[in-house]
Amino acid sequence: MISSQVSRRVSVGLVFGFLAIMTVVAPARPEEPAQQTGQVVPAHIGAAEVCPCTFGPLIADTAVPIDKGRFAVQPLVAFGITGGDFTGSWRRVSAGGDFYSFSLPVKFSYGPFSRTEVFLVVPYVHNWARNVDEPGGNRSADFGGLGDINLTLKYMFVEETSTRPTVTGLFAIDFPTGHHSPLNPGNLGTDDLGSGAYRFTAGLNLSKWVKPFILYANLWYTMATTSTSTAEHPSLGTAQLHTHTRDVLTFNLAAEYPLRGTGPWVALLEVYSQWETGPVFGPKSVDPPAVLIGILPGIEYVYSEKLAFAAGVGIDLFGKNTSYNYTPIFSFTYLF
Repeated sequence: MISSQVSRRVSVGLVFGFLAIMTVVAPARPEEPAQQTGQVVPAHIGAAEVCPCTFGPLIADTAVPIDKGRFAVQPLVAFGITGGDFTGSWRRVSAGGDFYSFSLPVKFSYGPFSRTEVFLVVPYVHNWARNVDEPGGNRSADFGGLGDINLTLKYMFVEETSTRPTVTGLFAIDFPTGHHSPLNPGNLGTDDLGSGAYRFTAGLNLSKWVKPFILYANLWYTMATTSTSTAEHPSLGTAQLHTHTRDVLTFNLAAEYPLRGTGPWVALLEVYSQWETGPVFGPKSVDPPAVLIGILPGIEYVYSEKLAFAAGVGIDLFGKNTSYNYTPIFSFTYLF
């Protein structure tokens, strides 16, 4: 259980490389204040309004792609503090030690075509375990390195109007670049930095400006290939383990409220959730299904149309068969 607890240290986002965050979508001169620019929302009668520029959610993903020919870089810093475990009956119990995780995914976004966005997320992860209830063994350890790299393609099928939301399709692949096997028992699970499998995610992103709020919704489904790892068995020696994890249904909601109507300060509230199910293909999983539900209050500051900052705290509220965490997050994005 220790390795699974550590691998889920940062609340969400590691399922599909995580952490997808869009930035400013309307180009203008650098010296123009960001609150004067934004996404133009046409109405059926031919009029148009301008949705204020915002940073976008920290956990949920946006629906409006980056503009064609534009490029953005966005690092995100998250520090997960494990508060304990959720049991199969949704109760909170001790995690059996003190566990922490530092995550630094860097996202590179590009708009190759109109209505299309491609982004790559390259994460660094470092885990710590302290005061672990491990009789006769190590009680503390740490390990860091590259996590699973994520590649995502988004295409906007429906453009927002006064009556309909933006609807964008999403397809993502997580590559098993994070260390997964062999695991050293002395590292207490801190060296489990990746899933050890290819993970494929498909889903929809929606967004709508319902003045004065900007609303977001994500619905994704993730499937994984079988991962292979090695373990030391007392009588069999080195053994090969083949693990097929459950599929994951992700459902996120987010709302932004530009203060004073136009910013540059923006209040943010997110509700995130992951539900294990299936799997649809492959062998059945022997592990019980996990559920995780949490909220993230946050604040954003749009410095200019090219640069914006955001900070918040992910708080895991409910769940079962997984750990719960408190995760301060800070990020900024720069649009070229």
